[in-house]
Amino acid sequence: MSSFARLLALAFISLFVAACSVNPVTGKSEFSLVSANQEISIGQKQYQPSQQSQGGRYYIDPNIQFYVSSVGKKLAAVSDRPDLPYEFVVLNNSVPNAWALPGGKIAINRGLLLHLDNEAELAAVLAHEIVHAAARHTAQQITRGTLLGAGSQAVGIMLRDSNYAQVAGLATQLGGAAFMARYGRSAELESDAYGMKYMARAGYDPYGAVKLQETFVKLSKGKTPGFLEGLFASHPPSQERVEANRQLAKTLPRGNSYRERYQQKIAQLLRDKPAYEAEMEAEKALQANNPKLALSHLDKAVKIQPADGYFWELRGHAWKMQKNFSNAHKSYTTAISKNPDLYSHHLARGLLRYEHGNLGDARADLARSNQLLKTQAASYALGELAMAGNNTSQAMQYYQTAAQGGGKIGQQALQKVAQIELPRAPHKYIASQLYVDKNGRLRVAIKNRSAVTVTGIEVHVSDRSGYAYAYRVPDTLKPGQQTAIPTAIKGLTSTDDARKYRVQVAKARILQ
Repeated sequence: MSSFARLLALAFISLFVAACSVNPVTGKSEFSLVSANQEISIGQKQYQPSQQSQGGRYYIDPNIQFYVSSVGKKLAAVSDRPDLPYEFVVLNNSVPNAWALPGGKIAINRGLLLHLDNEAELAAVLAHEIVHAAARHTAQQITRGTLLGAGSQAVGIMLRDSNYAQVAGLATQLGGAAFMARYGRSAELESDAYGMKYMARAGYDPYGAVKLQETFVKLSKGKTPGFLEGLFASHPPSQERVEANRQLAKTLPRGNSYRERYQQKIAQLLRDKPAYEAEMEAEKALQANNPKLALSHLDKAVKIQPADGYFWELRGHAWKMQKNFSNAHKSYTTAISKNPDLYSHHLARGLLRYEHGNLGDARADLARSNQLLKTQAASYALGELAMAGNNTSQAMQYYQTAAQGGGKIGQQALQKVAQIELPRAPHKYIASQLYVDKNGRLRVAIKNRSAVTVTGIEVHVSDRSGYAYAYRVPDTLKPGQQTAIPTAIKGLTSTDDARKYRVQVAKARILQ
């Protein structure tokens, strides 16, 4: 084994020793690259954006928020990590789902509340999510994902025995996409088991967890709409889980179910259920490009529950599809008046105003939307507005954000970034490389790495004394295209001779 490989092995051993910890729920020793403080920071940072992207808080009946939070805090207090900064929120979303972020940030959709029968079943859902947070399941997933990537890189490095700098930073990246990733079978069974123990400690009937899983199994077999992309995607039900819960329930004290209290607390949701069913039909109609049918469904929804802003936003979409921009604007404005704290209402009105030249008001709407949740559409439009105001530095920031979303808008944003930056720093977008051809002449290979077509390329080739030669590239290069030009430097015998010179792209412009 080389000295570098030994050093790398020692580094991994040191990392393993430093990162070993005891799971606060199971008491088992585990390896984790994510500290408890990092968990809390991740959850706090992602909680609000996660809520915004999934409908925002349910606000029609604030008492439901207080009720669910009180049940959650009662369970958290008897958990194995009662010191976490737990928060519980009900989201205004019809998809039956619940999730937990690291650090105890937990959400449940109103759509799932309607599938529960009593408070014990609600407690089963919340306790399950509490265990995911308390047992650090997301931290474990991030660690596994990080080590998988780090390990493959490390093996390659050991085989090459290259510079130590190439492993700098290994196993330090937190997998941002793992926040709501699917949990494994062991994590699900663990959350069921310890969640039932929390239920019993808090005075709930643990058979509520059995009934909950039985309901989920039936719904999954019936392919109930919304479940497969919702709760079941991250928490797949199974008869195995039903039986495991039933056996554990036999060993736990029977508590209370509080069915009557639960039914009273969700009374508003039950009354509004037909409105949300009409909303789902309206969404299907909009997807089928039938705005008139969508409006008829939304008329019913608004009549039952006029306070839900999302019904009005959908009405705006329907009117916009029919090119009735005045009614669309009125509907979006009504949506904002009903719920000023949801990004999508501001985004919809902002884009409508932008498309119709009301730039000042569009900017305010889009900026508010991005404050609540940064989106590709709002960022791109704000970039365009900044460019119209000759604020190129601000435009660059917006375009760069939009470019991260990929797709058609992302490609357009990359083009805008190149249009701003390429004339100032062409070497960032156009690669250049020196080499010696078979005749001993120094040549320059040039490749356009930007998203735009460029022309007027000029490269400077300098020797060790600092004297520079300027060469113009006659070709116009499309994105990804490359070419090569000869220099006046001859008589070279090897590739090593090319290292005596330096090349940089000094000028370029975008082909209009």
